[in-house]
Amino acid sequence: MIRPTLKRSLIFVHRWLGVALSVIFMLWFVSGIVMMYWSFPGVSARDRLERARRLDPAHIRVSPEEAAAAAGREATPAAIRLTSFDGRPVYRVGGGGGGRGRGAGGAMVFADDGTLSMAVDSATIDRAAANWARRPLQEATKVAVEEVDQWTVAGALRNLRPLYKYSWPDGQHVYVDGTTANVVQYTTTSSRFWAYLGAIPHWLYFTPLRKHQPRWFAVVVYSSLIGTISALIGVVVAIWMYSPRKRYRHAGLATSIPYKGWKRWHTIAGLFFGVVTTTWAFSGLLSMGPFPIMTTLTDLTVPPPPLPADGAGGAAADEGAARGRGRGGGPNLAAALRGGRGGPPMSAYGGRSPADAIAAVADFDVRELEYTAFAGMPLYLATNPQGETRLIPMQGSPMTTLDADAVMSVVRQALGPSVAELRLIDQYDAYYRDRTRQRPLPVIFAKLNDSVGTRYYIDPKTATVVQQYSARGWVSRWLYNGLHSLDFPWLYNYRPLWDIVVITLMLGGTALCVTSLMLTYRVLARKAVVFARARLEVPNEDLANEQT
Repeated sequence: MIRPTLKRSLIFVHRWLGVALSVIFMLWFVSGIVMMYWSFPGVSARDRLERARRLDPAHIRVSPEEAAAAAGREATPAAIRLTSFDGRPVYRVGGGGGGRGRGAGGAMVFADDGTLSMAVDSATIDRAAANWARRPLQEATKVAVEEVDQWTVAGALRNLRPLYKYSWPDGQHVYVDGTTANVVQYTTTSSRFWAYLGAIPHWLYFTPLRKHQPRWFAVVVYSSLIGTISALIGVVVAIWMYSPRKRYRHAGLATSIPYKGWKRWHTIAGLFFGVVTTTWAFSGLLSMGPFPIMTTLTDLTVPPPPLPADGAGGAAADEGAARGRGRGGGPNLAAALRGGRGGPPMSAYGGRSPADAIAAVADFDVRELEYTAFAGMPLYLATNPQGETRLIPMQGSPMTTLDADAVMSVVRQALGPSVAELRLIDQYDAYYRDRTRQRPLPVIFAKLNDSVGTRYYIDPKTATVVQQYSARGWVSRWLYNGLHSLDFPWLYNYRPLWDIVVITLMLGGTALCVTSLMLTYRVLARKAVVFARARLEVPNEDLANEQT
């Protein structure tokens, strides 16, 4: 008696949860296929580098010490870099430094005349938009963004004011921060089209909902949670109803499934794709970090993709990764790679001026110059529009990369006897990964024999820690990234195998949703007919009572 009652209860719950969530599940699966290739529009570090003005050594007439003095700050290599602003070379002093391609941070002193950049005016903001779009300003329509719109609903853009939007006839929309004249959001006709098909429905980034952060968070979390429960119940019911001995009859033949029509197809799809539907809903829930375990066990220090929120991309995360230490402390590997916590003093860079350093790589199209060091040796780090780098010493020729053996020697000395494995790798592994293959390779891999299996990945081209991982990050790595993106090395290292597998599973989940939608329609249509009949019968009963 208990088993039939439990089975009917599970079917009842699954049916009505499916009625409530079938449309959302359909959106998630279809948009998930689009998001394999297109995401939400934003301004990346690469975008900034590509649109920055090329640094001309002839126009760099101010020393970094003079720039720091003009800004009223101390000139330290870690807090100064040379880039461009408003078409002119500029030193950014303070603000953390070291963040390649970042759009803001610290005071700005023009490197051509030593003047301090003060508050921006309307003309500067106009030029920033026109230079970014590479279109004449007079063709654009300029409006002040008073309230969040579809492309400013996330992150810091929600509260960034004053903010101005420039729209060109060719479909380019450029959003400029009215305080800094930095471009903080950029969309095109194409990027908006794919976002409407992908990121917006997948993340439920519908403006009326997304602009209310707590409400949006609750909708996504509870939809994912209820969806996980519904999918799990569906798998249990499908397996429970399945008869390997074919004790059911369908169209006069023995069958393993007791249903017919859409319910039969729904059960078949559930048997094949129900488990992956459950894991996708569950891992999507974990992406929101709703449980304490997500904050206590997550220690995956990896620069996130550039966010449309502040134009700074993963600057904070980049800096956290560069510190080279886990949450439990440990050796400061980044400082050891520089040659000490503070690195060389600014006077160590006197052997070669920034202008001379840029001139040494005249054909490299330098867009940004940073002060760095390796094992106490002062170096300039030049970056071009493609994100490629060159190391420029105080004497000698520029270098594409440091000697890997020399970097490993410093790493071994810094980490000491705790090093369990140290080698150069030229392929992504289970923890250092990138399906787009844009992250640096080769890198130096260092694994410690500590209690959490700490791993470091060091780029020999820049002598920086580009990722750190420990076992505390297993929730993010496997329960979220692993289950949701299927980014397993044996799969994504052999594209298009990953694409084929994921799209097949996505289409299977979509088929499951289509059958669910048809069943939802049948349930609601049946209820609507019953309700309509009841409404029609009420007046007749009232009339009979009056006649009596």
